[in-house]
Amino acid sequence: MPEKFKYIILLLICISGQIAFAQSPTNPNNPTYPGQQRKPNFNDTTTSKPETADQQLDSLRKKMDNKKDTVVFNSKFIRVTSEKLLRDSTQLFRLDTSLLNFENYSPLLQPRDPRISLGYTGEPQRSLLFSPSKTIGFDAGQHELDPYLLNPDDINYYRARVPLTILDFVTGGHKEQILKVTHTQNVNPQLNVGFNLNFTGSQGYYGSALLGQNVSNVNAAFFSWYESKNKRYNLLTNLIYNNLKSPITGSILSNDTIFVEKNPLATTDEISRLPNTYEQWTGSSFYLKQFYYIGRIDSLKKKGANSSILPTQRVAYTFFVESKKYNFRQNDADTYNVFPDYYFDSNYARDSLTVHHLQNSFSYSFYLRSKGDKPVKNEAKLDVGLTQDIYSYNQYVADTILNQYGAKINGRVKEQSNAFQDITLNGKISYRFSDRLLLEGNVQQIAVGRDFGNFLYDAKLTLAGGGKVGKIVFEGYTQSSAPPLVYTNWVSDHFIFHNKFNNQKTNSLSFNYINDALQFDLKAEYFLIGDYLYFEAQPNGIDAHPVQLGADINLLKVSLGKSLSYRHWHFDTYAVYQKTDYQSTLRTPEFYNYSSLYYKGMYFDVLNTSIGIDVRYNTAYVAPSYAPGLGQFYNGPNVTFSSFPVATVFLKATLQRTNFFIMYDYANQGLLSPGYYTVYKYPQQDHLLKFGVSWAFYN
Repeated sequence: MPEKFKYIILLLICISGQIAFAQSPTNPNNPTYPGQQRKPNFNDTTTSKPETADQQLDSLRKKMDNKKDTVVFNSKFIRVTSEKLLRDSTQLFRLDTSLLNFENYSPLLQPRDPRISLGYTGEPQRSLLFSPSKTIGFDAGQHELDPYLLNPDDINYYRARVPLTILDFVTGGHKEQILKVTHTQNVNPQLNVGFNLNFTGSQGYYGSALLGQNVSNVNAAFFSWYESKNKRYNLLTNLIYNNLKSPITGSILSNDTIFVEKNPLATTDEISRLPNTYEQWTGSSFYLKQFYYIGRIDSLKKKGANSSILPTQRVAYTFFVESKKYNFRQNDADTYNVFPDYYFDSNYARDSLTVHHLQNSFSYSFYLRSKGDKPVKNEAKLDVGLTQDIYSYNQYVADTILNQYGAKINGRVKEQSNAFQDITLNGKISYRFSDRLLLEGNVQQIAVGRDFGNFLYDAKLTLAGGGKVGKIVFEGYTQSSAPPLVYTNWVSDHFIFHNKFNNQKTNSLSFNYINDALQFDLKAEYFLIGDYLYFEAQPNGIDAHPVQLGADINLLKVSLGKSLSYRHWHFDTYAVYQKTDYQSTLRTPEFYNYSSLYYKGMYFDVLNTSIGIDVRYNTAYVAPSYAPGLGQFYNGPNVTFSSFPVATVFLKATLQRTNFFIMYDYANQGLLSPGYYTVYKYPQQDHLLKFGVSWAFYN
């Protein structure tokens, strides 16, 4: 009898523990968190039937007797959010375990954000389509490796009723390997901790026999989220380390003929112009954000056990400190004239730029809404804040100096340094009428500091007509941003610039229609860009240098996305049309399309499978060039390459807690074209068989 009471007491403790974790609010406004591929529909790839009291008691008895437990842990025990989703209220999602976009793992091959590169993942890149930056203030101007960095905005935070570990692995042999590890668990009901660890390695496709040509990237992060018992106080922290190494080959010698003439050499034996030269970015950062809800707290209940905690007043403070170092290491003689000139050493460049950044940000939010736990009918919101940014940077080169004995040696010489601060005033106002109308206005204005006068003003109007009718979003913004450092003051072994440019001005108007029921979205954007900044060279030259366009650029961009399904067949497509009066300056295609056709079914009652083909295509455009040692794409020779579709055949499936894919990338090589380029002189990847797996452990 006492033994039976012991099981009953343990059962009551477990039930009370489940009740304590039962409320997991969802996000009513923002559809995704970082890494999520779909809008939340709360379907899971694993299922577990609810247990009766007798079954739960039996489970506990077996657990105590060290026998197999009948409780099946899955993604329903995990809730995930991000800093962006916590800005207005406490909102969480279930973990996304779907197969959507699973095969598009590379940041270069995202269907709605395609990028051109020097050949493969880990190499310098830029956007294929016109995508202006909406940031103001200081900018070093080095962005060619940005997609491979891990930043505070990329961190997810969790509520984990069971420890969660996710292993992601993609391999294409020696040509490409990616490993990602995520682990998180709750120390107690209020505190969650975890870490991310990412590795990317590649020997590339051409001239990759040398170790110096390898991509070697490491990202590591430790994160935590604390929420007080009364739900009023939240603390987010993350500590991040990045180390990116990307080979700078200067292209291969046979870059013009590799797809035309029969090559007696294997692609891995191709000769690179710079076989041992590379750039390396290193950096570390610490991020802390805390916010406190003042006054009344409302709870917006949704269907099921999901709800959102809505404050009426909110104060927040953010502390961020970061150190980045951009290194360029030339370890080869410039035998093939890759560089336009040299100012310090022709064979031994050691360029570096170190940037230190410290940020303090304060904000206060006030919400005015009716009481109750029903969906909010009317709500007014006001945010005011102030951000202080303190920067310092140092730029070094390698030059011949005299040591203490009077002998000449290669040493590190500081060429320039600076320290300054910016103070930015932030404001946001919004008004929501039921779920049919939302009006938002956002202001960022640098009021004091080096970049005084920079601003970003944004306004948005959302009109919703219900689930089947969809919604319309009108948006407009105007922006004035200071020229990046690389355009104005730059000292390196092969490039020296001292210029004075005007702020670049961007004005934009957009119309966006979204219908989730029809799986359809349409967006039209108009851009007017003044004092546009870019890099160019003399005709047929390699002397890349910054210039500012005196005339205004007009650009119209129309994008359309649609998903169709018939029984087991599915078709997803996304198309973009761009038209500008300065096509040769922007060097971007007029039309781009991504389409995916696949057959989806359940096999053997356990294998949720999709078999299909992805096709990417863009019209021909004048290809940009790349400047080694500067890290910039520039307008070089007016070369236009033929353009053909690039197809990938794939099979992806879910088996319990595991997602996996097998894909044959660039499967049509040799059918329509022997190969292709996106950047002048840099051939893109060959066809390749790849395998990927994502394995989730709940224990």
